[in-house]
Amino acid sequence: MAPLPPPEPSILLETKDSLTIKKIRFDINRIKLPMGIETNFGIIHHPGAAIAIPITNNGEVVLLRQYRFAISRRILEFPAGTLEDGEAPLFSMQRELGEEAGYAASQWDFLGQMTPCPGYSDEIIHMFLARDLSALEERPAGDDDEDIEVLHMSKDKLNEYIESGDELLDGKSITAWYRACQFLKI
Repeated sequence: MAPLPPPEPSILLETKDSLTIKKIRFDINRIKLPMGIETNFGIIHHPGAAIAIPITNNGEVVLLRQYRFAISRRILEFPAGTLEDGEAPLFSMQRELGEEAGYAASQWDFLGQMTPCPGYSDEIIHMFLARDLSALEERPAGDDDEDIEVLHMSKDKLNEYIESGDELLDGKSITAWYRACQFLKI
């Protein structure tokens, strides 16, 4: 992967209001953009996240059907999670793979980063491919509010769901799947 272009920081002139809930902070800021314009922006400050595409030794992908309160429905997505304070993305993903899917992986490949909502959030998601999976004898406790069903499916079935729209998937899962397919040349 080629290096990304350098950031072009804006200038924070004033924080007008701020609200913190769990690990996420929402600020309303007066900002001067690199082009010189000054205006108010709302921004969600996020500690970052990690996502993994787990692939079993027989070529199936491990997905989750998870309830998401913001859209009042269950969607298909890959195991993922928010980084804890000071936590490395790979360590976070190894923990989340165990908690959410009940697996450990001995082979990890970095697939790059993505910014899911750069119009209003500074979140960066670190993407990984997890292979050589082994089922954990006991799944570690996850978050209390997680409502998750673990699924195994073929890559063709997953592609069918993405193409048809018969199952809802989130953007980070589709992006990470695309990067995994590029990496694996499938």
